[in-house]
Amino acid sequence: MFGLGSLAQTGWGRTVVIISADTLTSTVRTMSGAKSIVAANMPDVLIEHFLLDPTPQGRQLQLDSIRKRKPDILLTIGSTATQAARDNFPNTPIVFSSVMYPVISGFVKSMNAPGGNMTGASLTITVDVQFKYFQRIIPSLKNIGVLYSNNTASLIPPARVVANELGLRLTAVPVNSDKELPAALDSVVNSCDGIWSIADPNLFSPQSTKYILLHAIRNGKPFMGFSRNVVESGALFALDFDYKAIGRQAGNAVSQVLNGARPSDIPVTTPDIIWFHYNENTAKHLRISVPADLVAVAKEVYR
Repeated sequence: MFGLGSLAQTGWGRTVVIISADTLTSTVRTMSGAKSIVAANMPDVLIEHFLLDPTPQGRQLQLDSIRKRKPDILLTIGSTATQAARDNFPNTPIVFSSVMYPVISGFVKSMNAPGGNMTGASLTITVDVQFKYFQRIIPSLKNIGVLYSNNTASLIPPARVVANELGLRLTAVPVNSDKELPAALDSVVNSCDGIWSIADPNLFSPQSTKYILLHAIRNGKPFMGFSRNVVESGALFALDFDYKAIGRQAGNAVSQVLNGARPSDIPVTTPDIIWFHYNENTAKHLRISVPADLVAVAKEVYR
């Protein structure tokens, strides 16, 4: 550990504190990507990492320790760490990474103009990219159905605009309780050629996800999952992220802030590397031929 004298002698002048809340592989890869960029762009910056303690007392001690360090910037990984940083460091620049819906979460005002002292690298794959993949796999696709809750209602109007621009019609049905799910799912199945899904924890519990997938398959409707785990469970396909690349995007934002840019002026990024996953058994059951060029680049094929 460097003392104050050692810091001055080696050129360490600024500090980046990384905050995470777990040790998942995705978190480790995100951190690795971010650190590689910051270290390459800013070799004289000190990088420290704090894994949040699960207990309130331990976490408070960690937050107090971070305050004493007076970091120049905080780099957070995941929504839990980002929330902790926002609540406890209102005057410190924050760059988040691996956050799914940063606008819905209240971390930024918009993707292009974040506002405040925060920006970052999101996990949000843009709707136009998702719909275009769906059209490549189902060329006859005209009507897309989607279920949503109050938590994700704000995503529907812009998604409908994108669908219209691509010659598609989006039928969106709200579900705000378990009792509403069967009728809502029937409505979507009866009015669409394929079902799009949104990563909504209020809607997709393990039990409800299984129910939705089985209902879609039995009715011959291709289902686009929101993660590779949903594809493994039976969805036809999903798009996923390279977490190390997400980390590199966050690292670039950190470098910009350390060079004088304001977080509010740095647009939130979306994944620049996208992985394709599909379920071969589901494709065969639905008699769908996944395009050869997508099969060739598929990150995972579930059988």
